[in-house]
Amino acid sequence: MKRFKEIWEIQHNWQLIFPLIGLLGLGYSSYKLATAFFAEFGTIVTVFASVVLFYGLLVLTLKLFKILEKRWILDYKWEMIRVFLVFAVTGSSSLFIGRPIIQLLGITKENLNPILYWILFIIIGLIFYQILLVTFGWLFGQFKFFWEFEKKMLRRFGLKRFVD
Repeated sequence: MKRFKEIWEIQHNWQLIFPLIGLLGLGYSSYKLATAFFAEFGTIVTVFASVVLFYGLLVLTLKLFKILEKRWILDYKWEMIRVFLVFAVTGSSSLFIGRPIIQLLGITKENLNPILYWILFIIIGLIFYQILLVTFGWLFGQFKFFWEFEKKMLRRFGLKRFVD
């Protein structure tokens, strides 16, 4: 455990919650992917596929950490897990918020061209994603990182005059 804390630069025991949540989320994602693709083959195959997917996703995630560690300016390595959690929660939440709002506006697949519907859905989802990203970043204690990330993203969208 001491080596794990040194690698992830964990100073206090409460910070261990983030690697734990990350591993649980990775396990859940692996299980959901395995059941989506291998459920008809039986429980043993699904469990085996979950373990293989978990290992593969863990390796991929750790490689992403190494790459992003150089690009993102964070104080500690364990904060990267918080950043990934914020991205995950924000992505899911923007869908849950975007769907009712698009229905509230009266936009459905039945009364609109499907291509136009999806374009509007993506635009509305992006708007709420931007708002939720900063909000969840603040809730997870990473407001400064996500505010800078948000300003960079808005500049890329051509909205530089609103940021500066």
